[in-house]
Amino acid sequence: MIYKRTMTSLFCASALMLGLSACSDNKAPSSDKPAGGEATASDSGTLDKIKKSGTIVLGYRDSSIPFSYIADNPNQPVGYAHDLQLKVVEAVKKKLNMPDLKVRYNLVTSQNRIPLVSNGTVDLECGSTTNNKERQQQVAFSTGFFEVGSRLLTAKDSGVKDFADLKGKKLVTTAGTTSERYIRQHEKELGIGEVISAKDHAESFLMLQNGRAAAFMMDDILLAGEKSKAQDPNKWEIVGTAPIHEIYGCMMRKGDTGFKQVVDDAIKATYSSGEINEMYKKWFQMPIPPKNINLNFPMSDQLKALISNPHDRDE
Repeated sequence: MIYKRTMTSLFCASALMLGLSACSDNKAPSSDKPAGGEATASDSGTLDKIKKSGTIVLGYRDSSIPFSYIADNPNQPVGYAHDLQLKVVEAVKKKLNMPDLKVRYNLVTSQNRIPLVSNGTVDLECGSTTNNKERQQQVAFSTGFFEVGSRLLTAKDSGVKDFADLKGKKLVTTAGTTSERYIRQHEKELGIGEVISAKDHAESFLMLQNGRAAAFMMDDILLAGEKSKAQDPNKWEIVGTAPIHEIYGCMMRKGDTGFKQVVDDAIKATYSSGEINEMYKKWFQMPIPPKNINLNFPMSDQLKALISNPHDRDE
């Protein structure tokens, strides 16, 4: 999609008002605008923009464990999705013959990630974003890299074992997610006392721990990530039959087929080489920072099938 320079400036200004945080390779996050002369989304495509600016802008999450989050270094995101994102960076370097290509990071949230990608502020976002038909109207998605089900995190003594046990109780979920959309569509039929929307996964879990909600609804693996951060992880359990199943993908601007091809090829190459298996073990079956807790989350048959037959569909 081609953007006029004036509209790009307005969009970037709006993004900054949403709380955009960016950082260069060795610099602390900053909300400053890119230095003068940097290419914008008004150019012929993302690859051209990257080539002219000498920089690729990666969107990251600060609390989507183990996909994209901040652990020990506040200036460097880590995670399974982030590792895949870096595979794309290497592919872009090779494609453009730019071994010294710089990486700049922009913090995104559940609420602003789609606007920041669609308006050209962020070139690529790989975190915990579900590929669905509604979002496909605004952005493009890469080959899928994870499949999840939305379930409940709750205290072992809460009495909550499934969604039917939420009658008259408070449920927290994260704003701007497909879990929030689903539960608000079904809260009356389930008889939920109140649905609370928190700003991010960390705040959702904090509300659960503080007793402001009886359960936290989110993608099962993200719940496992939040549980791992608890002072006593054994106090909490993931329960319930998932009412929705979703596939995560990396987001990029809609209509940019050249860049999407590079992204998809990089992910598929990681699959076909078998390297994805080691990456998975690293983040889901071994101790991970910051607390060196093992999520003990074996690869599902659905994910194995996705890796064997990669696609960018929403199901």
